[in-house]
Amino acid sequence: MAARRPNIVFIMSDDHAAHAMSCYGSRINRTPNLDRIAGGGIRLDNCFCTNSICTPSRASILTGTYNHVNRVTTLSTHLDNTLLTFPKLLQQAGYQTAIFGKWHLGQGPEHCPTGFDDWAVVPGQGRYHNPEFFFRGPGGGTKRTVPGYATDVITDLSLDWLKQRDPERPFCLLCHHKAPHRPWYSDEKHAGMYLNEDIPEPETLLDDYQGRAAAAAAAEMRVGVHMTPTDLKCEIPAELPEAELRRWAYQRYIKDYLRVIASVDDNVGRLLDYLRDAGLEEDTMVVYTSDQGFFLGDHGWFDKRFMYEESLRMPFILRYPREVRPGGRNADLVLNVDFPSLFLDVAGVAIPASFQGRSFRSLLSGRTPSDWRQGMYYRYWMNKGQHNVFAHYGIRTLRYKLIYYYADGLEQPGAVADRSEPEWELFDLANDPHELNSVYHDPKHAGIVAELKDELHRLQVEVGDERYVLDVD
Repeated sequence: MAARRPNIVFIMSDDHAAHAMSCYGSRINRTPNLDRIAGGGIRLDNCFCTNSICTPSRASILTGTYNHVNRVTTLSTHLDNTLLTFPKLLQQAGYQTAIFGKWHLGQGPEHCPTGFDDWAVVPGQGRYHNPEFFFRGPGGGTKRTVPGYATDVITDLSLDWLKQRDPERPFCLLCHHKAPHRPWYSDEKHAGMYLNEDIPEPETLLDDYQGRAAAAAAAEMRVGVHMTPTDLKCEIPAELPEAELRRWAYQRYIKDYLRVIASVDDNVGRLLDYLRDAGLEEDTMVVYTSDQGFFLGDHGWFDKRFMYEESLRMPFILRYPREVRPGGRNADLVLNVDFPSLFLDVAGVAIPASFQGRSFRSLLSGRTPSDWRQGMYYRYWMNKGQHNVFAHYGIRTLRYKLIYYYADGLEQPGAVADRSEPEWELFDLANDPHELNSVYHDPKHAGIVAELKDELHRLQVEVGDERYVLDVD
């Protein structure tokens, strides 16, 4: 008798940094239900996004392509819903498919979810309390408000669909939480957490941005300085020196952030409990990730966008008892464009040639192919569009990171046309894990720079991103 095709539950949050999960050794957070996934399966330690911003990362995860291919390069570009995606292929192969929660890839007939038997998605970023949803229907869906807290409601919709599905057919459920995206409004249950304690500060909270390209100092996402009263839920004291302001604002910011994650963790537990009680654990692959990383006061920042580690790194934990042993860890380079190929591989569906990622199924069992990637390509396109982060691209290997700030909008929607002087950065991650000192101009690293530039250009050719390549020596 042939084995049942596995179910897939893909849970994705928004802006949840790996270093805010206890299964990743977080100093500041406890996530017992997420730990159930990691403890019962595997944790990826070098999973990265190819463009650290919500809309482009989500497009890559659905289509298995880089943003210059799917044309979702910035927050102002939306997904053409006629493009091939992994849910469409699973649906064609007989899977029941659904998505509930954050979509953030556009609204209306040309941009609403396709390839799903059922869906309900929040418009834009969505609201934390009494969120609005577009429910599946003609013309881009029917809009209505659902009372409650967004994280609970998204889980309710997911569970309702699971309970009504055809038990004789496999399913793929995408449960996509709005949380913990800004402005971090807690539910009532978790509002009292951390009231009488201080959260440990990151080592780089008071970063002065020396020793790097001008882009770091120019960025407008410093904790306290570039936050709003809505972010901090109070007026911001103007008289504090910046160092004190960062420390004061960090405590308010990080506590709100952790409170909304606590709700995500509780609701992940609800899904896991349902799978257990319904006898579906053995046949279901459960994945938890986020669309990118996030700065939790690291470098004195909030938000993402940069190719620095806290922003680039995605959490990725997976439980699949049929194939994956409990308590595993893997340090190979895995990318968001790889996710669709993994899902199709596990489901026994052919991976189309148009997908640019690669299934990492063998990594889950401790087998790394001899030709697995040793470097990854990254590109942030939204030049100075928000938070004044310069457009850049680069390469990360297991030890080094080379970044080129070309700082040009290149007529991309949502990017600013203004151009700054291009600059390079090189970080030795073994000796400088916090990326505080670029060694690009150190003569001792000239050979490494030359090798990495060659490999960067090779990767650009490999993925087909050559049209807008601008660099200088």
